[in-house]
Amino acid sequence: MSGAQSGKLSGTRKLLGIVGFFFLWISAQAQMKIPPDTVQQWAFVISDQFRSLTTKYSGSLLMQKKLRDVESIIKIVELDGEDLVKEYSDEIERMLGSKMKSVKRLAESAEDADLYHEFNASLQFDYYNSMLINSGEDDGTNVDLGGFFPLEENEHFNNMAVNTLQSDIQVPTNVYNKDPNILNAIYNSEALNDVFIGNFQKDPTLTWQYFGSSTGFFRIYPGIKWTPDSNGVAAFDCRNRNWYIQAATSPKDIIIMVDISGSMKGLKMTIAKHTINTILDTLGENDFVNVIAYTDYVRYVEPCFKGTLVQADLDNREHFKLLVEELHVKGEAKIKNAMKESFKILNEARVNGQGSMCNQAIMLITDGAMEDFESVFEEFNWPERRVRVFTYLIGREMTFARNTKWIACNNKGYYTHISTLADVQENVMEYLHVLSRPMVINHDHDIIWTEAYMDTVLPNTKELFTTKAQSLLLMTSVAMPVFSKKKETLSHGILLGVVGSDIPLMEVMKLAPRYMLGAHGYAFLITNNGYILAHPDLRPLYKDGKKLKPKPNYNSVDLSEVEWKDKEEKLRTAMVEGKTGRMSLAVTASVDKGKRPLYLTNDYFYTNIDETPFSFGMVLTRGHGKLMFMGNVSVEEGLDDLTSPDLTIASEWTYCETDIDPSHRKYSQLQAAVRYLMGKEPDLECDEVLLQQTLFDAVVTAPMEAYWNALMLDDRVEPGVEAAFLGTRAGLMRVTRYAGVETRVAKRFLTPTDKDNLFTIDHFPLWYRLAAENTPGSFLYYVINDKGVKYIVATTAVTVSSGGKTATAGAIGVQMSLDCLEKRFWAIAKQPSDTDCSTIEGVCPLSCESDDLNCFLVDNNGFILLSKDRNEVGRFFGEVDGSVMASLIKMGMFKKVSLFDYQAMCKNHHHHHANSARPLLSPLYGVAALMRWFFSNALMFLLDFNLCGLWHSDYFVDGHRQRKVEPLQPCDTEYPGFMYDSSIKEANSLIKCGRCQKMFVVQQIPDSNLVLVVTQADCDCSRQYGPILLQPKEIKYILPLLILNNELSQCPLLETNSYCSGDPNVTSDQVLSVYLRKRISQWKFLGNAAQITC
Repeated sequence: MSGAQSGKLSGTRKLLGIVGFFFLWISAQAQMKIPPDTVQQWAFVISDQFRSLTTKYSGSLLMQKKLRDVESIIKIVELDGEDLVKEYSDEIERMLGSKMKSVKRLAESAEDADLYHEFNASLQFDYYNSMLINSGEDDGTNVDLGGFFPLEENEHFNNMAVNTLQSDIQVPTNVYNKDPNILNAIYNSEALNDVFIGNFQKDPTLTWQYFGSSTGFFRIYPGIKWTPDSNGVAAFDCRNRNWYIQAATSPKDIIIMVDISGSMKGLKMTIAKHTINTILDTLGENDFVNVIAYTDYVRYVEPCFKGTLVQADLDNREHFKLLVEELHVKGEAKIKNAMKESFKILNEARVNGQGSMCNQAIMLITDGAMEDFESVFEEFNWPERRVRVFTYLIGREMTFARNTKWIACNNKGYYTHISTLADVQENVMEYLHVLSRPMVINHDHDIIWTEAYMDTVLPNTKELFTTKAQSLLLMTSVAMPVFSKKKETLSHGILLGVVGSDIPLMEVMKLAPRYMLGAHGYAFLITNNGYILAHPDLRPLYKDGKKLKPKPNYNSVDLSEVEWKDKEEKLRTAMVEGKTGRMSLAVTASVDKGKRPLYLTNDYFYTNIDETPFSFGMVLTRGHGKLMFMGNVSVEEGLDDLTSPDLTIASEWTYCETDIDPSHRKYSQLQAAVRYLMGKEPDLECDEVLLQQTLFDAVVTAPMEAYWNALMLDDRVEPGVEAAFLGTRAGLMRVTRYAGVETRVAKRFLTPTDKDNLFTIDHFPLWYRLAAENTPGSFLYYVINDKGVKYIVATTAVTVSSGGKTATAGAIGVQMSLDCLEKRFWAIAKQPSDTDCSTIEGVCPLSCESDDLNCFLVDNNGFILLSKDRNEVGRFFGEVDGSVMASLIKMGMFKKVSLFDYQAMCKNHHHHHANSARPLLSPLYGVAALMRWFFSNALMFLLDFNLCGLWHSDYFVDGHRQRKVEPLQPCDTEYPGFMYDSSIKEANSLIKCGRCQKMFVVQQIPDSNLVLVVTQADCDCSRQYGPILLQPKEIKYILPLLILNNELSQCPLLETNSYCSGDPNVTSDQVLSVYLRKRISQWKFLGNAAQITC
C-alpha cells in the first residue's frame, strides 16, 4: 500500500472516529433521563412543607374551626337578584330625582329674576371674578373685580378650597368682563346664590351647581379660585360644554357641506376647517352628522358613511376632524348636486325613522354661491321647510353675501360672515340660539342628562386620577334651559342660559352596596345609546409616559366592548330599549391586570331608571356569589372586637353616610360605625345589615388576633414570613405583621396605597377573588411584582355551611418573601450524595442545584413562582422556555384562553386614525395599505419576526425606555391567558431540538395551584421553539367592501387579519357587528328618557 493510500485511510479513520464520537455525544445528550418518581417525591414533600408553613402562619385551620362553631346560629340566604335590582334602581331614581328638583328650582329663580329686571346700559356692578379674587396690586390693594373671597378646603368637594356661602363668576378671556350685557346678566343671576345654598342644605350630597349664561359667563357654586392655563388664558367657555349645548337645543341631524373649490385656498380653507371643527364640537351623542365636501362633484369625507348619518359621539367627531384636516382645494364649486345629496340623506333618515327624529339642518360653508339653486329647495324643502339651512360666508369678500344670506333666510336658518379665525366661535354658536327658539317660545323645560365625562377643568384632576377608581372617575350632568318670560320678548324666543349640576358616578354606584354583590359581582350603568356610564371594567385613562391621561374615546365605550361574551347583544339591546329582565352568561373574566383568566357563570339583572335615559344593571356570580351568610351578635359583644388594633373596614364603602351632615365628614367609616353603635351619633344614617354582619365577623375572627400574637411571642417566626391577613365579605380585614418595617420586603402590601389588595368601591382584594375560585382549604400561591419588589402571597377561602348550603365566609392568607420559600424548595429538590440509586432509572442523585437541570415552580396561570434566576420569577413560563410550554399546551396540561380588550391603546405608526378599527380610507389609500401589508408580511417572513408583538395594551406596562415615544391611539386587541387543567397531574416527554433532545418532567404539587417543572438545561431549543409571549396583538381590519344601505361602498373595512388575531369562537361577523355599531349608529331609543321637544 502506497504512502498516499495509507495516509488517506488514516485520515478516513480519524474522520470516522470524530463522527462516531459526535454521534455518541448526541446519544448521550438524548439519553439524559430525569426520573419522574424522584420529581414526584419532591412534589409531595413540597406540598407537605408549604401546607404546613401556610396553615401555621395564616391560622386557616383555626379560622375554619371558629366558623364551624357558629354554623348552628347563622343562616345562609340566596340573594334574589330581581328584588335587589329593583331596590337599587329605586334608590338611584330617588337620588337623581332629587338632583332634578334642585335644577328646576334654579331655572325658576333665574327666570323670575330676569322677568323683573329692566336692562340698564349704564349699570355699574362689582362681582367676584373667579380669576381675580384674592389677587392684589403691588401696593397691596385688591385688583378690580377681585376682592377678598374666603376659601377653605372641603372634603365633599375633593378637598378643594371652596366658599360654600357664595358663588363666583368665570368669564372667558375673549369676553369683555364689563360689557353691559354681561353686567346686567350677572346682576340678574345674583338671585341664584340663595337657591344654591338652599339646594345644598336640602340635599347635602349635591356637588357643583352652576348657571351658564348665553352671554358667556359661568356662575359656579361653591365659589372657587379659577386657575388659568399656562398662558394665563381662561379658555373655558360654558357655551361649548356638552351640558349647555344639549339643554339649549333638541337632538338634531346635521349635514355639514364645505366648499373645497380652488377659490377656497389659503386662509379661507383654514377658517373653513376651523368652522367645521367648531360645529362638530357643538354636537353630542344624541345628534347625528355627516360631512360632505364639494367642488364640481360630491365627495364624502368618509366614503364609508356615504348616504347615511352617523352618531355624533366623541369617536366619530374626532374621526371627522382628522379627515377634514386632509381636505385640499381644487376645481370649481357646484353647490346644486351637493345640496341635493344633503337633502336626500336627511329626508331618508326622517322617512325611515333614523337619526335623531327631531331637528334637521344643513350647514353650508362657502366663499360664495353662484348657481341657480332655488329649484333644489322647491323640490326638497319647500313649503314645509323641515330642514333649516345655515350659511357661513368665509373670507373678506362680500360679493356673494346676498346669495348666501338668501339661502339661509328662505330656509328658516341663519346667515353669518366669518372673515377671521377669531370670528368662528361666536358665529357658530348663533345656530344654537336659532334651533332653541321653538323650545323657548313653547317654554318647554326639557331636563337633559349628559353622557359620562371627566371634568378636566377643575385644578385637582391629576390627584383624582391617581387616588380614585378609574371606572368611577366620571360624572354626569343634569341640566335645564332658562328662558326669558318677558311678554315683549316672548315671541323672539330668548335663551338666557342653562342651569345644571354635576353628579359623580361614584356616588350613584355606592347605592348598590359592594358587599351584597360578592367577590366577582358588580353593578353598572349605561345610557340609552349603549354607552357606559359606570362599569368596573371601564378604563378611561391610559399612561402616556409617566402621565395618566383620558383616552380619546373614554366616554363612548359601548357595553358590548366590556361584556364581549354577550355575542348576540341580547343584554345590550334589552337595556338600550329600557326593558326589565334577567339573563345568564358564561363569561371569561380576568383579574390581576388581565393576566389571570377565570371561568364564571354570571346572572345579569337589569332595569331602566325612570325620568332619565339610563339603565341599571347588576351581576351576581353563580355559586358563592349568590349565597350570603347572616350572623347575629349583640352590640355589646361585638363592639370591643370591632375596635381591635389589627382590624380595619373598607374605607371606600358606606357603612354610615358621613356626607350628609358636615359635622360627620371628619369621621372615617370605622369611627362613624363605632360612634353610631355606641349611641354617640344616633343621627347617622347607617346600613344596619352591613353593620350587623361586620359586628358578627369581628367576633368570629377575634381569636385570630390572639393566635397570631401567640406565634410571635411563643415561637420564633420563620424568617421571611412577613404578614398574616384575612378578609370577609363585609369588608372587614385583620392584618398582623410578623416582620418589622425595616426588615419587610413587601413594605407596600396591604397599606392604603395598595389598592389591588384592599376592599375598594369597585372590587374585592385580588387575594380574596383568587381564593374564592379555588378549593377551600387548599392554598393558592402567586407572585406580586411591585415595581421590581417581588414577594409571594398564599391565600385560601374559608366557608360556612347551614341548611345544606355552603357559602364563602372570607379568605385568609400569608405573605412571604421569596427567600422563605426558596430555602425550603432548594433543600427539598436535591438528593443527597449517598442516595441509594440502585432502583432508580435515570440521573441519580438528582439535584435542582445542578447546572444540568432547570427547576421551576409554576402557578396555575403559567407564571413562575420560583426559579434559579430571580429575574425569571413572576414572568410567564412560556417566555422563559417556549419549547416546554408548547409541549404542555399540546398535552392539554395548560389551555390557552383568548381574551379581548376593546379599550386598548396602540402605537400609531401611521399617525392617521383616531380610533379603534379605524382604517376607513379612500380607495387609493387602501391600495397603498395593501402594498404596505404585502411588503411588511414579506419582511416578517424573512426575519421570522412578530410585528404584532409590538402592539400593546394599557393592561401591560413595558418597562423599557425609548428615546422617541410614539403617539398612542385607541385600538382593539386580543391577548392570551392560560389555565392549568388540574385533572392532568403529571407529564414527561422528550423534545427534539436539532442536535439534542430535551427531557422534561412536570408534576402537580398536591393541595396547591402549583406544578413542579424539571427540565434538561444543556439542550437549547430556542432556535426551534420561540418564546410564547403574552403581549396583546392588535386586531387589524383590512380592505374588503361593505354593503351599506344596500349599496356597495368603497369602504376598506373589516376582515380580521389572520396573522394578528384569532379566537376561532369569535367570527368575523361578530367583529363586524361591533365595528358597525361603533361607527354607524343609525338609531337609538329615547323611550325611557323624559320626552324631548323638537
